[in-house]
Parts: sequence; structure tokens; C-alpha cells
Amino acid sequence: MPRRLISFEPAGCYHLYNRGVNRRKIFFDDRNYLYFLFNIERYLMPISDLIAYCLMPNHYHILIQVKPSEVSTAMMKLSVSYTKAINKGYNRVGPLFQGAFQAKHIDTDAYLWQLIGYMHLNPVAARLVQDPGDWVFSSYHDYLDLDPENSKYLRGLTPPRL
Repeated sequence: MPRRLISFEPAGCYHLYNRGVNRRKIFFDDRNYLYFLFNIERYLMPISDLIAYCLMPNHYHILIQVKPSEVSTAMMKLSVSYTKAINKGYNRVGPLFQGAFQAKHIDTDAYLWQLIGYMHLNPVAARLVQDPGDWVFSSYHDYLDLDPENSKYLRGLTPPRL
């Protein structure tokens, strides 16, 4: 696998994303979404602050601000752990994701806010729901404080100034 060209700078904000092989599903039922969120907490939260996320049936978006550490290793652990669980649970073999995850550095406040909006409207654009508040596998509720009992991620976090 080729070496990642982007380097993750401490305190930098990054949009991490990937999709299924041949644009196929990577989440097959609600348990899969929850397990992926568990892995985000397990592998990414120790090395970053989670700003926003949206998990879609065939892809994901994660927006983080990096703490000093190794993002690529954490993302590799997240992807491998999730793929192994899906392969075992659904009696399948082989890769689940289409290559290595992608990453873009977020360098302006305007781009940061645009990206958060894009991520939260992604389920609406895909016609999975009519309102972003109806999609439970994103951080939309955390931003609107619609369900504080279930706001495990982003509680009290506001996007950083760049």
C-alpha cells in the first residue's frame, strides 16, 4: 500500500472519509453503525478531538482535530477491526473498504463550517431521510442538542478556531 502523502499536524483539522468496495454497503444494520462508533471512540478519541461525523450505508465522514500522535495507525486499527468483525458476522472474506482512507486538511473556518453542514446533510442528499435530524448516525443531534441524553460525542465541544 502506498505511503500516505498527507502528514497530520498536531492541532490540525482533518476530514477523514472512505467508502465500500465498488461503492457497496459497509453498514448492514444498526449494530454495525454502533460498532463503528465504538471503534471511533476506541481508536480516534485518544489521539484526536471528534468535531463531527456522519456514517452512511456505503461510506463515512469523520472530522477531527489532531492531538500530537499517529492518525494513520489509529485509522488502520479502526478499519481492520471493523472489517474483521463484519467479515466474521456476515460470513464474508476480503476487503470491505475501497483502499486506504482519504484525508483532507481543513485550513479555514469557512471550510470547516461548510464541511460540517455537508456531512450532516449527506443523508438528506442521499434520500435516506427528509430531515437531517431523522438520521441517527451523525453528530447532527450534538450540534442542535436535540437529544442530550444520547449526545455521547461532542458534548460541549465547539469547532476550533483555525
